[in-house]
Amino acid sequence: MVSTKPIYAPPLASGSKVPNEREGRAYWLTIGLRLLGVGPILILLLLVISLSIASPVFFTTRNVANILSQTAVIAVVAMGQHLVILTRGIDLSVGSNLALASVVGAIAFRFSDSAVLVILAMLLSGAAVGAVNGLVYVFGRLPHPFIITLATLSIAKGLALELAQGRAMPGMPGFIKTLGGDSILGVPYSLFVVLGVTVLMLIMARTMVWGRWIYAVGGKPEAAVRMGIPLRAVLISTYVISGLCAGIGAVLLAGRTDAGSPLFGNLLELDTIAAVIIGGASFLGGRGHIGHALVGAVMIGVIRNALNLLNVDIFFQLIVIGVVIVLAVESDVLRGYLEGRVRTVQAARLQ
Repeated sequence: MVSTKPIYAPPLASGSKVPNEREGRAYWLTIGLRLLGVGPILILLLLVISLSIASPVFFTTRNVANILSQTAVIAVVAMGQHLVILTRGIDLSVGSNLALASVVGAIAFRFSDSAVLVILAMLLSGAAVGAVNGLVYVFGRLPHPFIITLATLSIAKGLALELAQGRAMPGMPGFIKTLGGDSILGVPYSLFVVLGVTVLMLIMARTMVWGRWIYAVGGKPEAAVRMGIPLRAVLISTYVISGLCAGIGAVLLAGRTDAGSPLFGNLLELDTIAAVIIGGASFLGGRGHIGHALVGAVMIGVIRNALNLLNVDIFFQLIVIGVVIVLAVESDVLRGYLEGRVRTVQAARLQ
């Protein structure tokens, strides 16, 4: 006779779980996403450690201050670029905008030695170009901001060359020279400007309704419209702020060089886009943190400074930055793929 008594199975140990293939897959996918999220910071730390070993000059107080001073302009302008990219846009005019603003500041200095008026002239110039970008993009119903910002890149550069007669215009108020070129206890004053802009950006993006609107517009524009979010106003405001950041960058660069020049800002648009993407933001919009732009800007500054210390040719430096941009874009693609896989696995677990 066959016994019907159930076969005894020892109880599972306390806290143990039956292995689940889907849970394990979701776990490793989540780990991969987290590593991609902190990847730029880890890479920056590894760069600093490696370069400190390779060059004894790299981690000296003087060289660190030099990196911070050179990175300040890219960092400030990149924060404005970051807001534009959050809305799935791009601002190619920031370099020419900065050059035009510096020339406008130099012209203003010829009429008045007031630092307040000169700074105001540069900020208004930058914001005006940003406003043109936003207004034409929105009300001109352009398919992409690439078109108008490429146009204003050329227009602003031409205006700067015409106003300055193709040459640098020396002279800036003492306060601007201090702000852009001097330091206190080895810390450049421009770093405090970067920190101030960062705090303002964080307040606007994280504590104000306007900040949530930006993420909504970049994440799902159609849904944002249905929710009643003023899409046009949000888009225009991001380009105005991007232009304003270019004006702030002009103040710092003009102060560091004691001049305004139509040749300022060459390839700055590429540096700022690279800083945002290298830092971990996405071209798909709606995802990113202002810290991403700062990390990316510092990384670009560190790479260029290290290549200079190692006597690497300037042309090769451009190649290195280009390769880093490609790797950053690929990491963004990988992040999107992993996020899709995580959502698929989570949906399968719920079934």
